[in-house]
Amino acid sequence: MGEKEAVFPCDLCGCEDAVEVPFVRDYTGGQLYHICMNCGLIYTKKRRSYKEVADCWSNELYGDPSVLLPSSYSALNPHVKARQTYVVEFTNNHLSLEDKKLCDIGAGEGQFIQYAHMLGAEVFGVEPSDKNNITIKEKGFNSFNGTSEDFASHVRSADETIAFDIVTIMWTLECSQSPAKVLKTSYDILNQGGYIVIATGSRILVPFKKPLHKFLSTNPLDTHPVHFSYNTLNGMLASNGFEIEYENPWIENDILCVAARKTGKKDIPWEKDDYLKVADFFERWHRDSLYYR
Repeated sequence: MGEKEAVFPCDLCGCEDAVEVPFVRDYTGGQLYHICMNCGLIYTKKRRSYKEVADCWSNELYGDPSVLLPSSYSALNPHVKARQTYVVEFTNNHLSLEDKKLCDIGAGEGQFIQYAHMLGAEVFGVEPSDKNNITIKEKGFNSFNGTSEDFASHVRSADETIAFDIVTIMWTLECSQSPAKVLKTSYDILNQGGYIVIATGSRILVPFKKPLHKFLSTNPLDTHPVHFSYNTLNGMLASNGFEIEYENPWIENDILCVAARKTGKKDIPWEKDDYLKVADFFERWHRDSLYYR
């Protein structure tokens, strides 16, 4: 797999005590997710470097936009376009995109920033795929060709101040080698009082939205190293100085979407998940999924 894999503790609380997620190895070709016994975050311990993970997404998992398969992904797929439309409307309704400077981390082919631009935003993308950056440029938008970690280094070495009003991260935070580092980069490039908008699937500790074999795959787990519930996403944001002000009705929705303000606070409260309840949730999900094989 290239560079030697590193072993990670819990991304949220740093605890190393964890239990295996029940039945997951049956769906992932033997790969393991764990549940943190302290905060309930679902994560995989073994991960390659952030560059290798980004390269896997850029060159292996992005595929034909006419087909959405577990082994290939494209933001130009109609299903993904619909999700992006939802998020851009959520963002515009709560924060107003008119005259706002917006940075989309994990910009893909630039579809989302195109939508945001149509609603009045000045847009910019951060995207590791060479091919996708060409597509973004062809659409007339600016982007940084690299990961969020690379962009953070660029920001630190830049002479000019780089500051945005809104940072959006859609189905990307959970696919990053280190979500905390992505949030740190987001914090650093936001104006004080600016907002981060996170969108991900609403899957954990909610009514089952799909069978477990449609949720998990045999793709390398470090391309999706964490899975968030509302509580653990709130915890990740709070631990990095962000306070959620707006959220969608995620309990019944396919999407979990929040807008959190950059506060600088160190003591934003958040609620942990009980790891036993998370384990029981996966056991019930497995049993229910057997009806849909």
